[in-house]
Amino acid sequence: MSKHLKHLLTYVVALLLFVFMGYPFLYMISTSFKSLESFFIEPFAILSWPLNFSNYTEVFTMGLGRYFMNSIIISVTAVTLVVLVAALASYPISRLKFKMNRPLFLLFIAGMMLPIHATLIPIFVLTQNLGIYDSLLALLGPYIAFALPISIFILTQFMQEVPKELEEAAMIDGCGHIRIFWNIMVPMTIPAISTIVIYNFIHIWTEFIFALVLISSPGNMTLPLGLQRFYDEFSVNVPALMAALTLASMPILLVYIFAQEKVVKGLAGGAVKG
Repeated sequence: MSKHLKHLLTYVVALLLFVFMGYPFLYMISTSFKSLESFFIEPFAILSWPLNFSNYTEVFTMGLGRYFMNSIIISVTAVTLVVLVAALASYPISRLKFKMNRPLFLLFIAGMMLPIHATLIPIFVLTQNLGIYDSLLALLGPYIAFALPISIFILTQFMQEVPKELEEAAMIDGCGHIRIFWNIMVPMTIPAISTIVIYNFIHIWTEFIFALVLISSPGNMTLPLGLQRFYDEFSVNVPALMAALTLASMPILLVYIFAQEKVVKGLAGGAVKG
């Protein structure tokens, strides 16, 4: 098979995959601009004129803005704490020599294999005993705990690759571990930190199980729970439901478009040493 034919087949396969994966998203957006009447008349039409923006107004009236704000608050807070704790834990594991170095790292890695569903009942009981059930605070603990293992794994691998000469030169200049951490390790591991931020933000933004178990009042619902509520209320009004789904998927889509390269680079760098 010639080189040009291989390139042609590659482009054809890529085009088919683009159409196959892009059509559902395009259909979701186009349906969100249809009225309920035009949807029943032409349910599979991609373009329908005139465009109807009332679906977006309706979903915001039903509380989508509140769900968005709750998701933003919990996602930003959890990701910030995960990055801070993971960085502080990864530095001594990767750069300092002590007796429990390796066992402690393996203990964090073991957390990646812990099934989430096995912890739902204990976490539910714990949040009730602490008096934080049905609040955004109840979600912080599980989100941070399950995000730390992969975050520590990625950051530890990156910090192990930082040349020791930089650390030794800083110590000669009188820098302690705190200054080395903030002035050398953190700037050198920006790709890993970017990966952690993006990966965990997407995961927390779309998380449903813990939110379903730990949140009950509409005012504290995150976006996934809000979308479920919209499905119950707009099961017949498909265009309004599509409008809610379109708005909910926009942050994730933008993250993938603008940060996909950093995610791949960070994960590859954390998995391959040398």
